[in-house]
Amino acid sequence: MRLHLKVWRQADADTPGQFQNHTVADAHPDMSFLELLDVLNEQLIHSGAEPVEFDHDCREGICGSCGVMINGKAHGGQPQTAICQLYLRHFSDGDEITIEPWRARGFPVIKDLVVDRAALDRIVMAGGYISVKTGSAPEANAIPIAKANADAAFDYAACIGCGACIAACPNASASLFTAAKVAHLALLPQGHPERSQRVLAMGEQMTAEGFGDCSNHGECQAVCPKGISIDAIATMRREYVRAVTGL
Repeated sequence: MRLHLKVWRQADADTPGQFQNHTVADAHPDMSFLELLDVLNEQLIHSGAEPVEFDHDCREGICGSCGVMINGKAHGGQPQTAICQLYLRHFSDGDEITIEPWRARGFPVIKDLVVDRAALDRIVMAGGYISVKTGSAPEANAIPIAKANADAAFDYAACIGCGACIAACPNASASLFTAAKVAHLALLPQGHPERSQRVLAMGEQMTAEGFGDCSNHGECQAVCPKGISIDAIATMRREYVRAVTGL
């Protein structure tokens, strides 16, 4: 299949970027989208041009390293699918595909499709952890936890920090990411001693990084490759009120 690619090229955050047009004539429906970019880069290298920079690592939808906007949709728009698991069978021969990086003030462009997502690490460092020494893994049934809480905590902990929720949000809000980190610990007894400090510190860091506020558009939930619900944001807001009021 032949695909026409409109790819964003940008040297760094301070240099204006632009789209470049390329055609991949020998794409195969069983290729992943990242393999398509590999083929494009082989073409560019053979022609003496500079390859397109893009983030990737596991290519199994686990690590959260990859992520671009494809035709205006984070990760390409397939439900609960990271770009590394998006296959060309979802496109048609002759399609024109626009590829660009995440767009958010908190995600400055490093080069081409690569953005600096260290802001997410700093949000976690502000309090998204349990600081006490827990020793070796306890016996599974030593601390009774309601199944509903355990299931919800597991779902929120599935966040891979790819940043798609922020890229898709019209406010570039990091609320779903931050809420997933806050909520999964708030639902477990191990996270209770620091729960008030955690939500306040992570919320302050999220604002300091320049991310916008949540206005319940729901785009974050729609593009999340792990299907994390915006219920997490409601939990984070309850945790915030609890921390501020002391109730």
